[in-house]
Amino acid sequence: MAHIGGICGERFGAVRDALVASLEQGGGASAAVYLDGEPVVDLWGGCADEEGARPWERDTITGVWSTTKTMTALCALVLADRGDLDLDAPVAEYWPEFAAEGKGKVLVRHVLGHTSGLPAWTEPVALDVLYDWSAATALLAEQPLVSEPGVVGAYHAVTQGFLLGEVVRRVTGRALGVFFAEDVAGPLGADFHIGLAPEHDHRVAPIIPATTRAPELEARGPGNPPIPAETANTEAWRRADIPSASGFGNARSVAAVQSVLACGGEARGVRLLSAAGCERVFEEQFVGEDRVLGAPIRYGTGYALRGRTCSWGGWGGSIVLVDPDQRLVVSYVMNQMVESGPLGDDRGLGVVMAAYGGL
Repeated sequence: MAHIGGICGERFGAVRDALVASLEQGGGASAAVYLDGEPVVDLWGGCADEEGARPWERDTITGVWSTTKTMTALCALVLADRGDLDLDAPVAEYWPEFAAEGKGKVLVRHVLGHTSGLPAWTEPVALDVLYDWSAATALLAEQPLVSEPGVVGAYHAVTQGFLLGEVVRRVTGRALGVFFAEDVAGPLGADFHIGLAPEHDHRVAPIIPATTRAPELEARGPGNPPIPAETANTEAWRRADIPSASGFGNARSVAAVQSVLACGGEARGVRLLSAAGCERVFEEQFVGEDRVLGAPIRYGTGYALRGRTCSWGGWGGSIVLVDPDQRLVVSYVMNQMVESGPLGDDRGLGVVMAAYGGL
């Protein structure tokens, strides 16, 4: 059995078992459960490299792909709660160039709810464009919509971060990764990064791509721009401010940040949001079948909703779930990707269900 380190209260023993089971797929992983803003489970284990020569340690971090979106959404919620950002305002109110090609009716909340009509770049773009903020955002400002704003749910896999990030930059004068570091992760003492500094490279567990892909994923094609999984292991990706996908962290840091949302806006003595500001996440933006994912979904303000929980996950398996009624956050982060279905695989779900079993 894989070596597991960390802490785990006796009633959450099933979370440890779920983490061990997840490691049968290979690689390493971490799992965390926060209650009332405090860690009751903080576990890690497995290998930080594909060869199995390097163990996953307490401070190991890895790329979490779209779990990064929960951090970006939280930045928008924080700014909205401060009164600096109006979620019902047109994006063009903050970013005038964006109004081109009839996009003046796109609201900030449409971007958060994946209904802006800009799920991807309409013209082929190279991967390198993602490393050039000005180029990536200028192309989005210039292109037309592919659907009426606020009507069609179509997952903004990469574009959401650039759209929200440019709004944040116009409002604050700072890149989203900088705003997140200074106003969210820093105050909370969370080891999560959007734009990873070189001094952290030695702690990174490289992403291990999935060996097979589900037919539903194959049918989607390579995306625009095409992003091979190995891209997350490059220096360019680590340094980039790609607020939809280039976040690095572990289960502890993901849960530490999202515990603010679970606890009415305050965790461990740090208040980032009012209680009312947290509730905005549950304002439904879309319910139905997502045209990109090909799956039924209910989008709130920046998160997927199920009952009174909000959540999202990353390509290949990472996930975070927030339950404000239970003041609970559960997160799972790994480096071995699995692509067994249209929304990933069930390793993270196993950790989530095990956590609920301990309540």
